[in-house]
Amino acid sequence: MAKWDNMLSMLWMLRSGRKFTAAQIADSLEISVRSVYRYIDALCASGVPVVAEAGHDGGIHIMDSFKETPLFFNSVELKALVDAFKFTQGAGYPYTEELESALKKVESGLHEEQRHELSRQTSGLDVIAPSIPPFVVPLLKDLEQAAKEGQTVRIAYRKANAEQAEERDVDPHGLAYDRNIWYAVAFCHRSQAVRTFRVDRMTGLERTEARFEIPERFSASDYFRDQSEQGRESAGPLTLIRIGGEPDTLNAVCSHWHLRHFLKERTDQEARFLLDVPTMNKYLPMYLMTFGKAIRILEPLELKQEIKKIAYGIAKHYDADDTN
Repeated sequence: MAKWDNMLSMLWMLRSGRKFTAAQIADSLEISVRSVYRYIDALCASGVPVVAEAGHDGGIHIMDSFKETPLFFNSVELKALVDAFKFTQGAGYPYTEELESALKKVESGLHEEQRHELSRQTSGLDVIAPSIPPFVVPLLKDLEQAAKEGQTVRIAYRKANAEQAEERDVDPHGLAYDRNIWYAVAFCHRSQAVRTFRVDRMTGLERTEARFEIPERFSASDYFRDQSEQGRESAGPLTLIRIGGEPDTLNAVCSHWHLRHFLKERTDQEARFLLDVPTMNKYLPMYLMTFGKAIRILEPLELKQEIKKIAYGIAKHYDADDTN
C-alpha cells in the first residue's frame, strides 16, 4: 500500500476518538512502528494535530479541537478522478472547466510524492472521441438550466436530411449521452408528446416565458429504455437468446441501439438476452447475419433456423446467377 494510502487509513483509525499505540497501528496496517511515526510527522505537517502521549493512559490520538478532516484520496481514487476528467472532455461535458478547476484544487493539496505518482499512473490513458461541435456545449448548459428551472425553450431544429431548421417549443426534461451523441429528452408542444432531440441538430435556442413541471422521478435513461421496450412486437413471454463469439464482436452485438436494452448477462465469450419471439424473428436474423461466422447462435433453435433459412435463400439466389 502506498504511503498516502496508509496515512489515510491511519487518519480514519484516529478519527474514531480512541487512543492507539504505535504497535497497534503498525499491526493493523501491516507496517513497521518506524513507519507509523513517519506518517504521524507527515500528518502533522498537513495540519492534523496528532498527539503521541506516553504513560499508562497515553497513546496516539487526534486533539479534540480538530473537527474537520482534510480531504484525502488514495492513489486509485485520485487516478479515477483524473481519468474521469479525460472522459468528460472527450464527451463534450458542458462543465469541464469547472471540473478541471476542482481537480486542480485537489491536486494542490497533494504532497510532491503524490503528484509525481499521480502523473505516472494517469499517463497511460487517453480518451479519443469524435469532435463535438463547439456550439453544442453552450446549448447543453442552456438546456440543463431550463430543465432545472422548468422553463420552456424555443429551439431551431433540423431533422436528418432536412434542408432547413424548424422552430419548436419544448420542455426539456433531461439530457442523455448515448453512443457519442448528446440528446435532449423533452416534451414537444407540436406533437404533444415526449420526444428526443439531438443537440447537434439544434441551430438555435431561446428562453420563453412559459413554465412547466418535470414529471416526478423522470429519468432520461429510463425513457430510452422504455422506448426500446415499446418497440417490441409482443408483450408476451420472453425467450432466452444466447450468442457466442469473441469479446470484440460481442461488444458490437451488445452495443446495438435496441438490443442492448435486453442484455441480461455477458461474459468474454457469450452474451445473453431476453426478448419476445416476434421481435426476435423480425429484427435479429438479418442483423446477426451481418456478423457472418464471427458469432454463433447457441439458442434458441428457432433463431438459428431462421438465419439458416435466409442464408440458404441468398445462396440459392446467387446459384441461379451461376447457371445462367
